[in-house]
Parts: sequence; structure tokens; C-alpha cells
Amino acid sequence: MKKITIAFSIGLILLASGCNSGTVKKELPRIAIAGIAIESSTFSPAVTHEDAFRARTGEDIFSYYPFMAPDSGIIDRAVWLPTLRGHAMPGGIVTREAYESLVTKTLDLLKETLPLDGLFFDIHGAMSVQGLDDPEGDFLMRIRDVVGTDVLISTSMDPHGSVTHRLAQNTDLITCYRLSPHEDAIETKKRAVINLLDRLENGKGKPAYKAWIRVPILLPGEQTSTRIEPGKTLTGQIPGLLEEDKVIDASVWLSYPWADAPRNHGVVMAYGDDKEAVARVAEKLAHHFWNVRKEFDFVAPTTYLDNALAQALASDKKPFIISDMGDNPTAGGAGDVTWTLHELFKRPEFRASGSKTLIYASIPGPELVRQAIEAGVGGQVDGMAGAEVDNRYAPPIRLKGEVTAIDEDDDNAKAVVKSGNIYTIVTEKRTAYHYEKNFTDLGLNPREADILVVKIGYLVPELYDMRGDWVMALTPGGVDQDLLRLPYERVQRPIYPLDPDMEDPDLSARFIPSSDEIKR
Repeated sequence: MKKITIAFSIGLILLASGCNSGTVKKELPRIAIAGIAIESSTFSPAVTHEDAFRARTGEDIFSYYPFMAPDSGIIDRAVWLPTLRGHAMPGGIVTREAYESLVTKTLDLLKETLPLDGLFFDIHGAMSVQGLDDPEGDFLMRIRDVVGTDVLISTSMDPHGSVTHRLAQNTDLITCYRLSPHEDAIETKKRAVINLLDRLENGKGKPAYKAWIRVPILLPGEQTSTRIEPGKTLTGQIPGLLEEDKVIDASVWLSYPWADAPRNHGVVMAYGDDKEAVARVAEKLAHHFWNVRKEFDFVAPTTYLDNALAQALASDKKPFIISDMGDNPTAGGAGDVTWTLHELFKRPEFRASGSKTLIYASIPGPELVRQAIEAGVGGQVDGMAGAEVDNRYAPPIRLKGEVTAIDEDDDNAKAVVKSGNIYTIVTEKRTAYHYEKNFTDLGLNPREADILVVKIGYLVPELYDMRGDWVMALTPGGVDQDLLRLPYERVQRPIYPLDPDMEDPDLSARFIPSSDEIKR
């Protein structure tokens, strides 16, 4: 494996040693970067392999972090030693082979960076791996075996991740996004890096106290969005609770409801150098989280598909967006469930001349895409799509119609098939449709469509801003939002909302030992 070298790091070392100025300056800290990120459902039959992570190594990793540009003021505060960072689109459980390969490559690269002062550990936190209950905790423990316990580790996460005792102890500084949708993702990663740099530069190192509280709540992001209350205030209050070194940071993890494992439940953490202040902040957030649990509701009107279609057909607002939530690929769904499409094609309204138009985004069908490319725009196709991975709710769907657009992307070709007044986007690989450009590149104008059905949960900002009206449909799939339909066996019970009448839990702060005290 090639040695990690970064040209500008050499310059920084020279600068730190005073070669240019003739003066001796304090040596810059050596900080590595590593992480594997995915949100993976155990209720989906899909399986995630190594190539899905699109792992980058060396200085290519900096493309993930715009706040570390050459003129950022951050890049020159340390000698940065990026190792491996992989980020996969949410999906099914990760194979053990893929996990072990990515971890081993990371550890080998980390060995080349030693000695280290710090590590920026950039993960999601909801990775499921075959035969492993706490992958991120296992990964970080194995990193500690390489870098030692003296290295200061700062971890950035998604709030839909899970924080076990092992993960909490092996990291020193930990934070997660405060907004859902996650518009503050880059800001959060920057905060994790700044906290790390500050504690290295001021010599204070590891915070003296880390408080951890399990909150027995397990709700989907669509019910805990910070666009509305009570999520808006729950995490919005955090900046006002911090007190410099007394309470450096605090976070609320909502966890991930589509993985059936003991670690899946809410968690609150706070850390800093003042024990009483850290406990007070953690307990305040935990009690707030618990006390408002029954106020959480879907971020948009939510119903079953028949009613959603009735509303859309009766509406005069464009586009009327329906979130096809149960198979949302950005939450871990297989992305190829055809149940909703079958229901749409049963509706006579979309066959009548002059009736409303509907765009469906999207369904994988590689053979049908190839057929469309051969037929060309304006040609006719008749073939099957979907349900190759998840056929539990409906079989592959037969799409017969006119090809209105083709995108011969080498990585993921696409075609639009018009059947009556339904325009179905068919893709070579499962695909998320988040941006207007995704549609306009295929000759579709989503703003002028009467109805837009998208495999998604809460709308990402660009879709949210273009909506004329919007409902979320409780459809089946690996990320079914009707949690009571899911066959949980391993989550810790009682837990809300599976056990709505459970007694109030103990929400006292539990102090996590420092990483200096790690015991195997």
C-alpha cells in the first residue's frame, strides 16, 4: 500500500520548525483523518458490498471538507494525514468481508502516519454489519489498538447514528448534526475539527468528563425533523447550553429505527471539564427529549397511498409531491420495491386523455434501460423493472410505453418511459432524486407536473422549496415508517413508541471513563 504523502504537509513541517524564519516555532500537531459512513437497514433484503463505499485515500479525502481549503485558516493549524474515508449511499446490511477489508486498509494506512497527536473520525453511526452489533465501536477500538490511548480523537456523526458505551469511551470529543434535514453536516464536521484543534493547541487535551444517557425512544427522522417542534427546540437550545471548556459540546442522537439491534435507542451526551455542568446539560437535554416524546409527529401530513393519491388528484397545486417513504433509498431501502408503481398503474385517472400527469422517481431496471437505448427517444419499449432485490410486496412491474428521454451515463444510464400520463424514470442502478436538475436533465419539468412521486421521506431542501403541496405516504419497504409493522426482536424493551405506556426511565447522567482507561 503506497505511503501517504501530502506536499503541503511537508511545507507546514518546515514552517513549524522555523526553517524559513530562523526562529523556533511550536511543532504542529499531527492529525489523521479516517471514517466509514453508511446507514444500513436490517429490515431490507439488500446487502452492501465494499464498492458501494467509493473509498478515497490520501489527499483525495479533502474533497469531503470544503472548510479545509488552502485559505481556510484551518489547514495550516496541523499536519494533516488523511488515511481512508468511505461513504456509501444508505442501503442494506454490510457484508463482513467488506467491513473487514475497509477497516484493515484504514489500520494499515494509520500505521504509516504514526506517531499521531489527534484523529478526526468521520462516521455516520448507523452501519449494520453481518455478525457484528456495534461496528463503529469495534472500528474505533481497533483504531485505538494502533494509535494508542494518548491520541485525542474527535468524532463527527449523524444524529440517526447510535452511540454505545464502547464508542463513547474510545472517542474523546463527539458531536452530531443538530438539523434534520442535515443542512448543517459540513458545519458539524468543522466543529469536530475545531474542537480537536483547540484542545490540542491549548494543551488541555481530553475533557475531564463525558456524560452519557440512554433515552428509550426510537423514532424515524420524518417524525423528529428540526423544521418543526418539538425537534426544533430540542436541538436548537444546544448552543446556549455550552460553556467554553466547562461544557465543550453536547448532542442528541435519535438513533436509527430500521436496524434491529440493542444499541438502537436515543442517546444524549455532553462533555467538558466541569463535572456538575456536564451532568446538568446532559440531563436537561435527556429530560426534554423524553418529556416531548408524544409531541413528535410527521413533518408533513401522512397517510396511506390511496388517500395520498385522492388528495393529489383533487388538488390544483403543482407539483403535488407524494413521498413514497417505505422504500426510500436514502434511508436504507433497497430502492426497487414496485408496490407503489403497481398501485399507480391500477388508477384509471392516469390513462384518460387530458388527465393529470405524474412523474415517478424512480425504479431500477437495467435491462429496460438498455432496451430504451436501443429503441431511442420516441421508440417503444415493453419490459420489466424493479423487485430484483426486494420482491416481498410486489413482483417486477411491466412498463410499456414511449421513450421520452435517455441519459447514457456510463456509471448509471437512465430512461423515461411514458405510459398514459405516467412518466416513469427507470435507472440502471438505484438512484435518489433530490434535485431539480435530476429531472430537467431528462427533459422533465417537475415544477409543472401535476403529481410528483419520489422515493424519499422528508423532502430535502430543493424539493421542499418547489413543492406546491406535499404528503408523505406510508408505503411498505425496508424502511417502513409504520414502525408497529416491523418485526423487532432485539431492540431493548420497553422503548417508545413500541411500548407507549412504559414507565419513566432513569435519565441520570452516567459518566463514561476516559479513553486512557480502556479495558478490553
